[in-house]
Amino acid sequence: MFRPLFHCLPLLLLGLNACTLSGAGDRVEPPEGYIAVRDLDYAGRDNPRQKLDLYLPEKPSDKPRPLIIYIHGGGWEGGGKEDAGALLLFAKQGGYAAASIGYRLTDEARWPAQIHDVKAALRWLKAHAKDHGIDPGKVALFGISAGGHLVSLLGTSQGVKELEGDVGVPGESLKIRCVANFCGPANFLTFPGQGSVIDPEKPDAAIYKLFGGPLSRHQAEAKAASPVSHVSGDDPPFLHIHGTADRLVPLAQALEFDAVLDKAGVESTLLTGEGAPHVFFSEDLTAKMQAFFDKHLQGRRADLRQGPVLWQ
Repeated sequence: MFRPLFHCLPLLLLGLNACTLSGAGDRVEPPEGYIAVRDLDYAGRDNPRQKLDLYLPEKPSDKPRPLIIYIHGGGWEGGGKEDAGALLLFAKQGGYAAASIGYRLTDEARWPAQIHDVKAALRWLKAHAKDHGIDPGKVALFGISAGGHLVSLLGTSQGVKELEGDVGVPGESLKIRCVANFCGPANFLTFPGQGSVIDPEKPDAAIYKLFGGPLSRHQAEAKAASPVSHVSGDDPPFLHIHGTADRLVPLAQALEFDAVLDKAGVESTLLTGEGAPHVFFSEDLTAKMQAFFDKHLQGRRADLRQGPVLWQ
């Protein structure tokens, strides 16, 4: 469940070697003008899932570069940091540094291991920002499906000590400027009954595996894991992308999250793909996403009106 299914973007992949990114784990090579620094151990445990990859522009810069961080989908049970084609698309077009973070999956560790891992990765990146020419004060987060859930929780739970965990080293985290949430779950407590084909009471369901049992018996963990539970007025701006025909993560999740952020006074924009499935891309959508990153990382003007986007 929650495995990302990307539509091919032959006009937009800018020389990347992958046209279909399906969570299969095939390593994506850096685009022209970029180098890859792979398998950086942010946890100090030599666990292949607790590592990240950096993609850095080859051309030197006299200023540190803004950073886009990507967290992969796969229902917290699949996928990997190698599934970074969409990230590299946006990084190249904006001239940004990029990072793709791996994390422990549910066959190895149940919740909250996943949020502990990605928070540790952000602390590692903060500590090593100067080494890689990264501006730790200009960081965007981007995640798809399960990754959308994790970036959303990172965006709303800054300073929530209970979610920091003991992975890696303590210290300051990066300054998150904006979050792009692509069809991620936002509230596990309201998820049942919204029309998803996923039944979180069944052992084969991704949410059941995440919490180590039926959702009905893990309400406290589910609440703590829900991004909406931690929303406050100082959260960074959010961009939500969601298909109206998503049968895995219902559109109602994005509508609720957007409304909660609006009520808290947080800048929030929801773009919907009319009739679109769980994950979709198009030139129209990618242009709006690029504008979102450029607005918050470079101060460029952007027209991010809420509403439908073309996806076919």
